[in-house]
Amino acid sequence: MATGRDYRGMTAEQRLADRRERLLTAAYTLFAGAGFTATTIERLCASARISNRAFYECFTGREDLMRAVYDRCVEETILAVSKAIGEAPGDPDSRICAGIREYITFVTRDLRRARIMHLEVRRAGDILTAHRQRAVKGFTEIIEQSLGDLPDGLPNLTHLLALGVVGALQELLIEWVLAEERPPLDHLIETAVHIFRRSFGT
Repeated sequence: MATGRDYRGMTAEQRLADRRERLLTAAYTLFAGAGFTATTIERLCASARISNRAFYECFTGREDLMRAVYDRCVEETILAVSKAIGEAPGDPDSRICAGIREYITFVTRDLRRARIMHLEVRRAGDILTAHRQRAVKGFTEIIEQSLGDLPDGLPNLTHLLALGVVGALQELLIEWVLAEERPPLDHLIETAVHIFRRSFGT
């Protein structure tokens, strides 16, 4: 592919990447603030300081941009959780508890991330269904891989129990995002760990 002429020291590909990154940054703030449904392409372009035409060189539409923002939030969270689990002691209880703590701590470190991953993903509706399901699958697989062998009587329930823990984490974070008086993060972590231990008998 032809790179095009340089402009202010940037190739055509670099300019496109720069515009895309500026749109992702603008969307990260606007989708988490005003919300996905209330954020227009015009507002996104104004915030990113690009033209409407340039927008469509980067994304097919608002929905495509929302998917990209959500996927990045999920990817960053999975990396943080996987790192925490990898650095924890080798027993399943320590590994999962480390993962739960890191998930809650990392996601809530930036309210925008928490809102996009646990509120706007639902408000956006069908456009994010497949992406949300893929994210749930990813976090569920992390739990399953970290558990190893379960106590007798539970081996056939591993997937569903792990899915239940992920669902509980998401609901706890929705409560945190929407609450007028947010519960302390330690309370969320203790609750999630309790649910995990009661589910798996660790």
